[in-house]
Amino acid sequence: MKLKELKEHRKSLRAKTADELQSELLRLRREEFTFRMQKASGRLGQTHLVTSNRLAIARVKTIMTEQKRNG
Repeated sequence: MKLKELKEHRKSLRAKTADELQSELLRLRREEFTFRMQKASGRLGQTHLVTSNRLAIARVKTIMTEQKRNG
């Protein structure tokens, strides 16, 4: 993601409720599992997707933690 896209993505994540973030996290985890299976079987041509997905999971978890702290 480019810097501008990343900032807008963070803003959209911060606007979501806890339930929406939880469903987003679940979707990303399922996608991560799919990518790992494809990578292990040699069918994943775009290996950078594994890393970018892992970073997206970290972003969502960070925002969830921030929301818990701030109430």
